[in-house]
Amino acid sequence: MPETARAVRFDQFGGTDVYYLADIPMPSPGPGEVVVAVRAAGINPGESGIRRGALERMYKTTFPCGEGSDLAGVVTAAGPDVTGFAPGDEVLGFSWTRSSHATHTAVPVTQLIRKPAELSWEEAGALYVVGCTAYAAVRAIAPKPGETVAVSAAAGGVGTVTVQLLHHLGVRVLGIASDANADWLAAHGATQIPYGDGLADRLRAAAPDGIDAFIDLFGPEYVDLALALDIPKDRIETIIAFEAAARLGVKAEGSGDASTVDVLEHMAGLAAAGTIEIPIAATYPLDRVADAFDVLDHRHTRGKIVLLP
Repeated sequence: MPETARAVRFDQFGGTDVYYLADIPMPSPGPGEVVVAVRAAGINPGESGIRRGALERMYKTTFPCGEGSDLAGVVTAAGPDVTGFAPGDEVLGFSWTRSSHATHTAVPVTQLIRKPAELSWEEAGALYVVGCTAYAAVRAIAPKPGETVAVSAAAGGVGTVTVQLLHHLGVRVLGIASDANADWLAAHGATQIPYGDGLADRLRAAAPDGIDAFIDLFGPEYVDLALALDIPKDRIETIIAFEAAARLGVKAEGSGDASTVDVLEHMAGLAAAGTIEIPIAATYPLDRVADAFDVLDHRHTRGKIVLLP
């Protein structure tokens, strides 16, 4: 094994130009940990927020700071007390130490599952945040078969999985997205509703008997919209508008509320069976991490952008 690994770092808050690659000592596994040679690692809007300093009130940063929570790869070393995984095992999971945007990272075995053979490295490396966040968001509104649920940012990373999960549960989905995503949404069980002026009227026209629940994946304006549509507060969920949720009394559950290996196994099983698809919008090598986040920050990608270390 080489003596050093390469990892994404930044030393100050800012735009994507603050990213750089650093040579770091090769991680070694502590108690209950394994080292994973990362084959694929998704990127997420929350990581952009951390880099900009926008989430500092919730997630404190110490410089130099690493990046990344999604990961899939191959175990290269195991701690002396680890029995469930061994070198050579293919795994997927998550890091809570901002460390997966790297060639190697040490991860507790309680945050890993075995990678299903049916999943590509890109799909496996993109699964954690979108899978667990979609699971938490859907669970929060407790949908019943036959109900109508509106979803904002329905063609984004979390949105594409949320739409499919709702459809799998027998829900009618109104997916708020651009016209460019209409065909994809229709093919995955959702009715596309264009965003922009007049959205409330379009939603009412699409669901004349009312909308039962609303999942917001974009921002506080959609929480206000859901209330204007007379949706009960306990059936409104946002994964991003935390201040609005606290102020207005709606739900705000996300990946942190569903970050368990049981949930990850469930979502990986659905993906491996083809019940849900993990759309991959683009892949980038690790040394183009800034380019990858530039694309993500425009917020118009369908599905996930993945780094391939």
